[in-house]
Amino acid sequence: MKKIVFSSVLMAMLVFSGCADKKPAVDEKTTQEVVAQEVEAVKTETVSAQDSSVSESDISKSDLNEISMANLERDLSTVYFDFDKFVIRADMQNKVANSASVAKGAANTFTVKLEGNCDEWGSDEYNFALGLKRASTVKKALIAEGVNETRITMVSYGESNPACSDKNQDCWAENRRVDFKLLP
Repeated sequence: MKKIVFSSVLMAMLVFSGCADKKPAVDEKTTQEVVAQEVEAVKTETVSAQDSSVSESDISKSDLNEISMANLERDLSTVYFDFDKFVIRADMQNKVANSASVAKGAANTFTVKLEGNCDEWGSDEYNFALGLKRASTVKKALIAEGVNETRITMVSYGESNPACSDKNQDCWAENRRVDFKLLP
């Protein structure tokens, strides 16, 4: 028994001391170089936004992709739902149709992420399920409008992603929604 305890302690000491003399990897760039690179990147973005004479070759493809996604996301409308419901309201049908047009047109190279949200009423589990049902309903509507099903993903945030945190009917109504996001 003493041999087992002694060998266990010895093995533990070897394991814990085995990496003690290694030096941590440190990035060779200085803080000033990193800051200078970040400042240059911000200048490039600012100039490209203000001056249309800057060519696309001066801006990286990923930057253009991000700018394009941000502009297209503005054209995607949030869909709101009634209390404890996951049926798309009649006044939201046009928003879904417009968002489907954007998804099929200018945003056809991106994946559409549907984010289901709820107000604070109900248990966490119930709200996550309701948020997913709302996202699923919008997904079905987009597919019916001609958006490819493989380009649509869904997530439910339940009540954890409120757009408004006041304690009144108008605020709770703002939280019962599905938001659209674009992914590369």
